[in-house]
Amino acid sequence: MSATDGASTPFTEEEAGLMRAALELATRAEAEGEVPVGAVVVKDGEIIGRGWNRTIGDSDPTAHAEIIALREAGRALANYRLTGCELYVTLEPCPMCAGAMVHARLGRLVYGATDPKTGAAGSVFDLLPGNAHNHRVAVAGGCLGDECGNQLRAFFRARR
Repeated sequence: MSATDGASTPFTEEEAGLMRAALELATRAEAEGEVPVGAVVVKDGEIIGRGWNRTIGDSDPTAHAEIIALREAGRALANYRLTGCELYVTLEPCPMCAGAMVHARLGRLVYGATDPKTGAAGSVFDLLPGNAHNHRVAVAGGCLGDECGNQLRAFFRARR
């Protein structure tokens, strides 16, 4: 599925379970006063990296859920190249995170809700499958998209 076609892709129970793991991490981010985004990196069906937004708590603009999960996965593999890995994240990644995925040689991205403001996997920008890079990341959007989007909407509604 293209991230921009709006079609619904059937995701497996395993994929939905991995996105639920990312949703649990998003809930942790929210409990810490962060925007509720969670991510997991998976290799051969096993979670090897976990992350949740920590930009406020860490005073670090790069502490997005995806970056933290990629860092943990790199340490688990003792390699910055994450070939054969997949990243599941509750919100479509921003350009910074998409760039990190390309540099890590990530195999596949699966995201939940689209980000109409800074999404870089097809909504606003389409940085992952393009020919401008020497590596292309496969993208599948909309996995538990309603759940992921509802969590974010409720968070921002409560802040207003």
